[in-house]
Amino acid sequence: MAKSKIHVGLEIGTTKTCMVVGEVKPDGSVKILGVGETRSAGIRKGEITDYPQARAGVKEALLQAEDICDVDISSVLLSVTGLHIEGVNNRGTYRLPDEEEEVHHGHLAEATEIARDLAIPGDHVYLHNFIRHYRLDGQEHAVSPVGLLGRSLEVDFHIVHGVRTRIQNSIKCVREIPLDVDDVVFAPIATAQVALDREHKDAGALVIDIGGGTADYVLYLKGAIAASGCIPVGGDHITNDIHLVTKIPLSRAEDLKKTEGDCSGDPARGIGNVSVKDDQGLVEGEIKRSLLNEIIHGRLEETLRLIRDRLPKDALQGIGSGVFLTGGTSRMRGLTELANEVFGLSIYVADQVNMSGVHASFRDPQYSTAVGLIRYAQILDAEREAGSGSFLGRILKLFWPFGS
Repeated sequence: MAKSKIHVGLEIGTTKTCMVVGEVKPDGSVKILGVGETRSAGIRKGEITDYPQARAGVKEALLQAEDICDVDISSVLLSVTGLHIEGVNNRGTYRLPDEEEEVHHGHLAEATEIARDLAIPGDHVYLHNFIRHYRLDGQEHAVSPVGLLGRSLEVDFHIVHGVRTRIQNSIKCVREIPLDVDDVVFAPIATAQVALDREHKDAGALVIDIGGGTADYVLYLKGAIAASGCIPVGGDHITNDIHLVTKIPLSRAEDLKKTEGDCSGDPARGIGNVSVKDDQGLVEGEIKRSLLNEIIHGRLEETLRLIRDRLPKDALQGIGSGVFLTGGTSRMRGLTELANEVFGLSIYVADQVNMSGVHASFRDPQYSTAVGLIRYAQILDAEREAGSGSFLGRILKLFWPFGS
């Protein structure tokens, strides 16, 4: 009889370092056992800038998670992000030999090898290779066309790659705790595993995860990844904008953003003034609510439009499910209205589907990536059982020369 399995997701983010422990049960359901979290230091725009501080944050999150869950953690799935990570599509085309008409696994392997042979910068490394679709003589197939008759076989891949040393730094930070790294996952791909179900992906969906330092996105069309990437802008940039324009301290700017701000662009929500209070709660000044909202609206509108402009041509026409917002900044008032204005699609704040847990905090959208890593681990388990490749070998390759 199958047994339950524990998986741990780790996100080393700009604002927080978060470790989520989940139990995957034999029936496929997931129970979140607990969350360990600490405020990040030494992280900028999703990347490590102060190694000792970043490592200390991971250690603190580990201690909290083990204490809450009463579980000895030895390994994690690690999410990574940053402007250096790119998602691109590539196609491999293989023409069957004249004497052969039936597609077999050897032909598929040839087309796959061609599709994966993408020229990337010398300092980059592959993170993911996802099969999108197959084509046989121009006809699209969602599953392998092995056994069918045809002449020209094509395989479409979505390939994610990034700077090797920057990814290595995150892995090294974890391994020195010490913890093993089961796999490394581009953050929005992990997030999508809990933000979307199969029906959403099949109908077409865009997931946007706006955190403290980055806005990550992944686009699904016809059930497969069509685009992914990272914009190096997040909630911290909004706070800094408020600070620069109004001259109030960053801590006050952060509070006002969360408690008083609205990014919808609706003038009716900008009437009156907002009180600025000191540490003792005494009013020390006022700013116009319209100015506060204008600052927030401007930054988030720019971010959403940057993501829209990076999507493939005519991609919005294929998004039948809508846009799913997640991450800490998705809680900003008026964001669904603003996103609807930018994309012209139905907008949802993503929920973490088919998850349960003792602690309700894991449902907060700021934990979507770490929780998504648990769901992603289920996919890895299924692929391992099917014998579809060595993940350990890929991790060691990512980590070289620091690994043994």
